[in-house]
Amino acid sequence: MRDDRIPARLARGLQPMLLGLTAFLALLPVPAPAQGFAGLGQGGEGFALPTPDPVFTFPADHGAHPDYRIEWWYLTASLQDAEGTRYGIQWTLFRSALAAEGPQIWMGHLGVTTPDAHYTGEKLARGGIGQAGVVPAPFEAWIDDWVLAGPDLDTLSLRAATAEAGYDLSFTATGPLVFHGEDGFSVKSTSGQASYYYSQPFYEVAGTLDLPSGPVEVTGRGWLDREWSSQPLEDDQEGWDWFSLHLEDGHRLMASQMRGGSPYSYAAWIEPDGTLTPYPNGVLELEPLATSPVAGREVPTRWRLRLPDRGVDLEVTAVNPDSWQSTLFPYWEGPVTAVGSHAAEGYLEMTGYE
Repeated sequence: MRDDRIPARLARGLQPMLLGLTAFLALLPVPAPAQGFAGLGQGGEGFALPTPDPVFTFPADHGAHPDYRIEWWYLTASLQDAEGTRYGIQWTLFRSALAAEGPQIWMGHLGVTTPDAHYTGEKLARGGIGQAGVVPAPFEAWIDDWVLAGPDLDTLSLRAATAEAGYDLSFTATGPLVFHGEDGFSVKSTSGQASYYYSQPFYEVAGTLDLPSGPVEVTGRGWLDREWSSQPLEDDQEGWDWFSLHLEDGHRLMASQMRGGSPYSYAAWIEPDGTLTPYPNGVLELEPLATSPVAGREVPTRWRLRLPDRGVDLEVTAVNPDSWQSTLFPYWEGPVTAVGSHAAEGYLEMTGYE
């Protein structure tokens, strides 16, 4: 466990600096469409780039990789209370560098979704002063008082809150890590943009949501994604649609597509024992069936998802169509359910809808 948490008095003293950091980030040029969503299509000059045949070293690779421009620790959970009401939570910690060997910037996102409300939180921090970071063993990822921690990735606790909503949850893995693409080398475009990418899709989740109406005890299933790269998108890819689904028969399915001038798709079929079968570009079929007006734009909130090789033909629907993350780089993020060839629940993330 790290021992450099900022005392409350020092944290109050840092508040003016953080406000300045927020203003600085807000004044950064908005990436043009040719740079991809949130600038992730910008070139990675000066940074390390993912290469095929990666060798992962754990627990070290659960920590940060500052030689790469961007990475994230990304956790979602599809939840229910005792009456069967559905909820969802998201917690993400991002690390990015503005230049090779430059300062490290950290950003945290919180999302809490109910059937009729969505709550968003965001924190920004500078690296190197103990305000945000990741320790691989015992594992701890934090930004201010938002903390994901445990002895390892198999057993985690998550605590985070805004003035409106938050959560205190435990995550217990019942299966192994899985490695996307070719053994963790995940290609994103026909030009070869790629990331290192692995997941823990086998969490059982229990704990409490803190909502304006009061605390709610919940249980459910969770999914952690770990990914790092220096240019994960082609410069003309404008965004992506990403699904993580827990099927009722014990399988998991990750499905994603990159949209824009260089469309690209990928799917991962995950057996209950963790065996992963990757499906390359062009095999996955995604079709928007309906859109909803969200934050002044039309966003697909009902989809048809097909993976014919596995007999998968699903209609995926948002629990709450208005699950908009109004953050520095805004996007849609929320829990979904699915019916059709299988019953399923999980999460959907959609970026680049302007």
